[in-house]
Amino acid sequence: MFRIVASDLDGTLLTPNHRLTPFAKKILKLLTDHKIHFIFATGRHHTNVMSIRDNLKINIYMITSNGARIHNADGKLISSYNLETAIVSDLLSVAHYDSEIVTNIFHNDQWLINRSVSNQNYFTNGYESNYCIYQKDTLSLDKICKVYFTSNNCQRLLSLEKELNARWHHHVNISFSLPTCLEVMPGGVSKGHALAQVVKLLGYQLKDCISFGDGMNDKEMLSMTGKGCIMSNAQQRLKDTLPLLEIIGNNKNDAVPHYLKRLYLNKLPNISLIK
Repeated sequence: MFRIVASDLDGTLLTPNHRLTPFAKKILKLLTDHKIHFIFATGRHHTNVMSIRDNLKINIYMITSNGARIHNADGKLISSYNLETAIVSDLLSVAHYDSEIVTNIFHNDQWLINRSVSNQNYFTNGYESNYCIYQKDTLSLDKICKVYFTSNNCQRLLSLEKELNARWHHHVNISFSLPTCLEVMPGGVSKGHALAQVVKLLGYQLKDCISFGDGMNDKEMLSMTGKGCIMSNAQQRLKDTLPLLEIIGNNKNDAVPHYLKRLYLNKLPNISLIK
């Protein structure tokens, strides 16, 4: 029986409107009550994920910013990684004046963007946002864990991915969380490598963990764990990259909690009673 469950949020554990259903909440509560460790592994900012966790009233580890921040079950920051300032400077300039791209920064507890946006719901993925507009010439370049670019022009982001890899390939980890969102983290930082740290702290190995995801930023996590499950609504690029992994249902049908219910049906008391 897998003692650890790690899951991405948007496109995976959350519904398309970026919420946890009552059924999902019950499954998470039951698992954690029976000492199955549940871990959020997401590209979201830790302040946003903290509010989700607090609403659930369960103590779980949080891997945020695609592994650049790790908080323990008590909410304490236990690991953090930041981009080199020279790289940040380049990233802030590369698309600053491109009208089709918005540059986003996770700077300590702040979410910063380079200009205002009109389609706010698209931009914030439907959750509460506290972002601010930054000024490139006066922004402090230290303590930035992630820079990412959002655009409705997916081809433009693909071109930007190639450009950034050519410049900084050995110093950063670049991946798409969505076809409309290109993310840049420090080299060696990923959900998978962060999960390896958490699993060790909990006294287990990665083979004792099952993981779920839908984006290219889930690639390392899905491939490193004892079992990785890809959502049917996942990016085709992820399915093509990891063709041997099981593809489960859609996030709009609560595929992850239903999969967990079946997985633990004969192992945990009362799980068969949850509807």
